Amino acid sequence: MITRLIFVCTDNTCLGPVAETIFKYSDHDLDLDVCSRGLVVLFPEPVNPKAETMLATHGMLIGARTTKQFCREEVDGQTLILTMTITQKRRLATDFFVNDNVFTIKEFAGGHGDVSDPYGKDYAAYDKCFAELSNLMELVIFRLLHGKLPEAPEDMPHEPETDNRM
Repeated sequence: MITRLIFVCTDNTCLGPVAETIFKYSDHDLDLDVCSRGLVVLFPEPVNPKAETMLATHGMLIGARTTKQFCREEVDGQTLILTMTITQKRRLATDFFVNDNVFTIKEFAGGHGDVSDPYGKDYAAYDKCFAELSNLMELVIFRLLHGKLPEAPEDMPHEPETDNRM
């Protein structure tokens, strides 16, 4: 049984915190300890301001937080780790010797590939990233609740509404 969910990205300033926030704001009955961590966090930094603004435009406040380094000691047999890219998944295995319950978020949601990183791009890229992570989160939550992915289109979670005013 999964009791902890860790979203992992490279530096814990954008994708991981956004995924964590979307999960926490999602409507579900899962009682999990949810956090995000980075593979390379040299010193504490705030969340990317564009990511914070993008979340706020969707009614989600990330709060005062700073980046945190991934730590092998936080992982046990009931921890699920979802990375944003296949490279991050591989680094968990090679650098931290963590292989169990590790998936890319797309892999866990029944797809393949990496989440598009909006870093250095305009707000439209951040909004597109929000939509992508929101859709993936619906599938992640469905799988966590039901132990499987939806089997038919009518079982699929609804598309989140996006605000295109940015």
